[in-house]
Amino acid sequence: MKIISLVFFLCTFSLIAQSDTKTCVLLSKVNTLIQSKHIQPKPIDDSLSVFVFDSFIDALDPSRNILLKSEYESLSLKYRLNIDNLIQRNDCSFLPDIITVYKNGLLRNRAILEKMKTDTIGYNVKDTIRFYKKAFPFYLEDDQVETAWRKNIKYKILDDIVSQNTNLDSITAAFNTVESASKKLIIANEICKIKVILQKESGFEENLFDNFCSYFDPHSAYFNVDTKSNFVASLSKEHLSMGMNVNLNDRNEIIIIKIDPDGPAFQTGGIKKGDQIIAVSNLKETLQVSCATLESISNMILSDTNKKIMLTLRRSSGKNFKVLVEKKLLKDEGNAVYSFIIVHKNRRYGYVKIPSFYTDFEGNSGKGCSEDAALEVLKLQKDSIQGVIIDLIDNGGGSMEEAIKLAGMFIDNGPISIIVDNKNEQSIIIDPYPGMIYKDPIVLLVNGNSASATEFFASALQDYNRALLMGSTTVGKATMQSIMPLEPNDNENFVKVSINKFYRINGKSNQATGIIPNVVVPEIYEVLYPKECNNPTAFKNDSITASIVYKQFIKNSAMAKIAKRSTDRIAANSYFDETKKLNEKIEDLVNTPKSPRPLTLTAVIKDQSEINAMWEEINAFDTKSNNLIIHNSNLNNYLLSINPSEKANNEFQLKNVKKNHYLNEAIAIINDLNSVKK
Repeated sequence: MKIISLVFFLCTFSLIAQSDTKTCVLLSKVNTLIQSKHIQPKPIDDSLSVFVFDSFIDALDPSRNILLKSEYESLSLKYRLNIDNLIQRNDCSFLPDIITVYKNGLLRNRAILEKMKTDTIGYNVKDTIRFYKKAFPFYLEDDQVETAWRKNIKYKILDDIVSQNTNLDSITAAFNTVESASKKLIIANEICKIKVILQKESGFEENLFDNFCSYFDPHSAYFNVDTKSNFVASLSKEHLSMGMNVNLNDRNEIIIIKIDPDGPAFQTGGIKKGDQIIAVSNLKETLQVSCATLESISNMILSDTNKKIMLTLRRSSGKNFKVLVEKKLLKDEGNAVYSFIIVHKNRRYGYVKIPSFYTDFEGNSGKGCSEDAALEVLKLQKDSIQGVIIDLIDNGGGSMEEAIKLAGMFIDNGPISIIVDNKNEQSIIIDPYPGMIYKDPIVLLVNGNSASATEFFASALQDYNRALLMGSTTVGKATMQSIMPLEPNDNENFVKVSINKFYRINGKSNQATGIIPNVVVPEIYEVLYPKECNNPTAFKNDSITASIVYKQFIKNSAMAKIAKRSTDRIAANSYFDETKKLNEKIEDLVNTPKSPRPLTLTAVIKDQSEINAMWEEINAFDTKSNNLIIHNSNLNNYLLSINPSEKANNEFQLKNVKKNHYLNEAIAIINDLNSVKK
């Protein structure tokens, strides 16, 4: 027996050693690629070690309920300042060591949860719980783990009960029954999540690679073949899809909310709107929704490598059933450009929504968002519009090539931007299309979620005074990335690496600062949007010397007067005043440090009531109509008549546009721009 055990130990050690070697080989290749291609590579030193260790540990245990304080301190002492040295020695044994400690913590938690199945929770015990917005120190001692988990489960049970019924008397009367059912489900789900992680034999290495890349800047990342496929699909108008949309309900269940009648899910005949997804399988691996992370479920469903997906569904609390769906290439309606005509005081104005700067990476159609946007503008011109409102709100960017093309279509001629590479060499990007497809006024709508390629396009039109920008300050990402394989023939491992910075034609950059619109307008949730400057590895703002001559479309003085008029109107607008007050409430709710909360039904009901009241106020405010007459252009009406399957999506888009309260002011700005032009 001892000999067998020794042989088993040696074989296991050999397998781990081989795994460590492979991890270090890949990590070395990642580093080689970054050092040679990155816009601003950094040395492998203690700073990298601290960042990688902290990021990796934070991701493993964000709630600080797995690792003991002593375990964290031991790992920190061994590796926090030493990962850089180990990597340079091709020694990646730190990874399995960390994962072993982590999985031992999960085993400890599973044992506690198994014990809690039959233990009483103790609702008469005076407990409190605290919520932190940011990561907090590891604090757990060995004798505190069970107490921490009991409080955690206690809160989740109370929260689950209250999410279904907020009447204290009603809950109290049926407490034993509802508590038993909730406790059973919550503990089972927690154990299931632990089981999934314990069975996980890969993926930790990829997390390490990703943390390593993120040290150089927030937008450099490691991609395996699936994550690369998902990323490319997110920037495409067409991709392999099951043809359905899902959403999380208030119980964190995944519910099918929409089915495309032309899509494969509908064509199975077995899937209906309202079905709950219980499990997802790619025919090799199955993920139970109650156990798996949303990220892992999303990756399995979206990956182009998984062309067939087996869904386990439940309908109206009935029995589970399975449906096999084979994906097909579909148009992503949520990612495609669309347009409408706005009528105000017998004048017509064009509205074009660009959700992202998508492109045709796979070369199936040759069309990207620039061509689609140009086509929509040409359609609108047929209806004799006074000007165009281009909506870039929540557009997180995409293809820089598309942004260059689109800017060139609206600028007569001249330079658009200055690009700087990792050799500090400057290249001037020139308008690729002399002349303009549209010469009348343009208002660009941006917000705190507008980023990257969107900022590139918007800054070019702002510098030329070709468009007036309206909204809130953008994200502040002024870098360009490229996806590269680790080696020429490697089809499994990729790095999205930041290779260029882009600057405005005056030499300034919006990196970290964002683009400040000509007219700043408050927007709901703007206090919650993440900003580039808040990321610890983001590039700092800088500028370069530029002596570029370019001709502005409208004089600065005229543009400033128009912006001043608009700002005055907004200051007197009750809707935007109410927006500011609502944002103050949201910021107070989200960002104000919370005192410890009592673990009682009364306290949980109070907290949920406050949150629900806030969301009800936001929803009531957010659904107000802008009272504008909005309809399809004549050409789009004709296209809908021959493609009736697109009518539902068109109505959904129209409903959203009617809630956009920037449009009234954008129309007033267009009228002011027309008066200058004339």
